[in-house]
Parts: sequence; C-alpha cells; structure tokens
Amino acid sequence: AVKREMMKSFTTSKNSITTIAIGGFDGMHIAHQKLFSYLDEHGAIVAIETGYANLTPKSNRQRYSTLPIFYYPLEEIKHLSGQDFVKLLLEEFPNLQKIVVGYDFCFGKNRMYNTQSLKELFKGEVIIVDEVTFDGIAIHSRTIREYLRDGNIAEANKFLGKEYTITGYMIAGQGIGKEQFVPTINIEVLDFLIPKEGIYATKTIIKNMEYDSVSFIGHRVSTDGNFAIETHIIDKNIDFDGGNIEIKFFERLRDNKKYENLAELEKQILEDINNAKSYFAR
Repeated sequence: AVKREMMKSFTTSKNSITTIAIGGFDGMHIAHQKLFSYLDEHGAIVAIETGYANLTPKSNRQRYSTLPIFYYPLEEIKHLSGQDFVKLLLEEFPNLQKIVVGYDFCFGKNRMYNTQSLKELFKGEVIIVDEVTFDGIAIHSRTIREYLRDGNIAEANKFLGKEYTITGYMIAGQGIGKEQFVPTINIEVLDFLIPKEGIYATKTIIKNMEYDSVSFIGHRVSTDGNFAIETHIIDKNIDFDGGNIEIKFFERLRDNKKYENLAELEKQILEDINNAKSYFAR
C-alpha cells in the first residue's frame, strides 16, 4: 500500500493541482494535518527538504497522506526573492488558486518574506493556519524531537497523532540472546531520530505483519558495551532472514541498566516482556 501511495506523487499531473500546502512537514504531525485539511481533491503538499528531517525522513511522509507530495530541496530555492519564489510555484502549478501555510511560514532569501508578503505577492487565495496546540502546548516538530530525546514517547505520540515509527534493516547481533535466553533482531537505523536509551513497549512490523514486541535502545552495558537497537517479538518465533523492519513506539518501560551476570539480565528481560504484555493487554 505504501509503494502505491509513493508512486502517486510522480503520476499526479501538476497541471491538475489547484491548491497546495507549503512547509517542511517533518513528522506529518497534528498541526501539519490541520494544514492539509484545507486542501481538496485537487490539492497537493509541497515539502521543502531541509536535509534535517528525521521524524519522517525523505519520502516516508507520503504514507501519512493520500495527497501527492512534491519535494523541493531548500538549497535550490532559498536564494530566490519572494517574487521569484511565487513565480516558481506558478510555473510548477500553472492552475494554482490557493496556498495554505502555517502562521510562522517564511520564505525567500534570508527568510525575509512572511505570510503577509505571500498575500501581497500571490494573486489567489492565501490561507494562514493559526498555531495548533495540544494541552496548551504549541505543536512543532522541534518539540516532538525533544520529547523523543527525553524518552517521553506518550507526549511525542499525542503531538504526532500516531505512534512514532522508525525504519531500519536487520544486521547480525551478538548471538547470545538466541543461545542463552531471548532471541532479538538487531536493527541498523540510518535517517531517523532515535529515542532516548532504554526499554520500550513496541510493535515490530516485519513483511507487513505487526507483532507485539519489546525493544532495547542503547549501549549493551551488561555485555559488549556496543550501541544497539534490538527488538524481541513476544510469544512468536519469527523466521526472518533479513530486510526492512519497522518499530512503533508505545511506552518507555525503563532506563538501560548494567547487570552483573546474564542470569540477572535474563530475569530483567522476562520482566520487561511481562510489562509490555500488560501494557498491550490494557
């Protein structure tokens, strides 16, 4: 399903687009979705690629909208004057009638143009969406990043309007889990922001199947000391021979701790598994 949606951004003709929302849209969070709600079936999302997107890097954003997304690298447009930026939009979308932006939208050289400039330069309709808040706190990608760095998954997910998800691929692990007690899948993650070190109740997606899981992020202080992202599928033996894996984060269960021996570590891991089970049972 994801592949089909991603293709859409390449097959939708820009001539058919009459409304666009412009922004960075890293996270595709609740405030972004509010902007998208002003678009109709002839709408499109114009994502300015800063190179800093790490909540939904690159074209991962397409899975969180049925509207086509067109990407424009910031490096290629940031030198433009306000007039030239609007001219570019009209060249790209010849039938453009409406632009939707957030209240803090800036554009053009040195970010010197704002929402008022856009209203003056664009002859069609400009909709400026007010700040969106949750529990009195403004929703911004930077706030969500802070929550994730602090391990505050519950707040991050509220602001995102979905579970925070990272994608990686299977790599070889230490091998002791399989031999001694709890088998885990080791994952290499490249472009995503990694939440704070610790143990999490997660769901792991393998070959489009979603499984309850416990995931570890951090330095393996009780064994080889290396940094790792590992996930254990609860009550299932998955015969998985490599490829892409996704982890959805639901709750942080505890900090990463050092254990004196493998027996203590095993006891703690079994407790983590039970805690994750009871979380999902709730």
